[in-house]
Amino acid sequence: MKETGQGAPREASVVVVGAGLSGLVAARKLAAAGVSVVVLEARDRVGGRTLSHTTAQGNRVDLGAQWIGPTQDRMTKLVAELGLSTFKQWGDGKKVLSLGGTLTTYKTSIPSLSLIGAVDLGITIQRIETLVKEVPIDDPLSAPKALEWDGTTVEAWKRKNVKTRGAKAMLDTAVRAVFAAEPSELSLLFFLYYLRQGGGLMRLTEVENGAQETRLAEGFQEVSNRLARGLGEERVVLGAPVRRIAQDAEGATVTSDAGTWRCKRVIVAIPPALAGRIDYEPALPASRDQLTQRSPMGSVIKCVATYASPFWRQAGYSGEALSDVGSVKLAFDDSPEDGSHGALVGFFMGKDARAMSGKNPEERKKAAVDSFTRFFGPSAAAPIDYVDQDWPAERWSRGCYSMVLGPGVLTAHAAALRAPVGRVHWAGTETARVWTGYMEGALEAGERASDEVLAVLG
Repeated sequence: MKETGQGAPREASVVVVGAGLSGLVAARKLAAAGVSVVVLEARDRVGGRTLSHTTAQGNRVDLGAQWIGPTQDRMTKLVAELGLSTFKQWGDGKKVLSLGGTLTTYKTSIPSLSLIGAVDLGITIQRIETLVKEVPIDDPLSAPKALEWDGTTVEAWKRKNVKTRGAKAMLDTAVRAVFAAEPSELSLLFFLYYLRQGGGLMRLTEVENGAQETRLAEGFQEVSNRLARGLGEERVVLGAPVRRIAQDAEGATVTSDAGTWRCKRVIVAIPPALAGRIDYEPALPASRDQLTQRSPMGSVIKCVATYASPFWRQAGYSGEALSDVGSVKLAFDDSPEDGSHGALVGFFMGKDARAMSGKNPEERKKAAVDSFTRFFGPSAAAPIDYVDQDWPAERWSRGCYSMVLGPGVLTAHAAALRAPVGRVHWAGTETARVWTGYMEGALEAGERASDEVLAVLG
């Protein structure tokens, strides 16, 4: 991977903006077809929203995307092809539910509530899964109630259809866990379409047979590291935030902090919210430009506390916890496969992440450890290591996991999400046709964008 300075314009057939999974996969496919390609990355690393960290104990933990699961066939194939080692997410034992400050435990896929609450939650889940199936995966706007659903929020739907406090709290937690946003921030149509692309609410929230089923021993950033090494250092330029993309009759000029490139086509493989900060000449069409203004990123801070041992396992707990109070409302076991050390991963989500973003790391550590201690007892009060990633404050992400669309955005701007603008094509997991917001979606989007370019270049 190369870091370079300014100089005379260089040339490539295609410039890819962003060295996350989507951009690297697009570049890889183009290079394999014999197309000259360069990837420009703003950060001093590759991987985008995958970020792996080595703790003081030598364990590899993911501070970004962390899991893959069933039907994520592209990621499963790529991980195997790159020779990386997968293992199952630990899920044996009791799960913790903190509702209104009262702790209970459960072992099933659905939290233990009062009899009325459990019935209400079951009905709510079934209603959502039924609505999800009514959204065509290839055209959400053709859903029978698309306009109605896009004109309301998940919060409004919840208030009308969910009756008990417990069921409402569990839906809130599920929404925050999947979207890193509050129910009041999400269009109901966007919510249902997102779930449809990933196989439904339960698929996205489950460990076993779900989106949190499988981890990677080397950490998922290693996928991008190996893809970049395969491309070669001349093709991946770090420290190169793109400032301007100018199109003309002969091609496009891409201007970055590391230099200028002339090319025939450009693939922008960063979230719409960031893509909108690039200066375009000519200006983007109104619909695409307004999409970038109305697609903020989710808000999440991911934290990992390391312990000498996974003490919760010995006490019969899985390490999984859900809560409607406290700063960290979702936690999982994050220990290495051999259990040589213990680790808990927690999430500040939605409004909690915004409240803690930019704060002193020690303040976030105290809030996280207090939550872990409430879930698993005093043994969690003294971790031997702690690290977190403040994604909303990260300059070249401005949030995680993916974009959040409020009411009216899909119906007004869905057509602009993937449609090329002249010589500019769009990738990134936000533009995926399946598994939007996930690593699988990043791969699908990168492949689609490279296919578009290859078709044009002949």
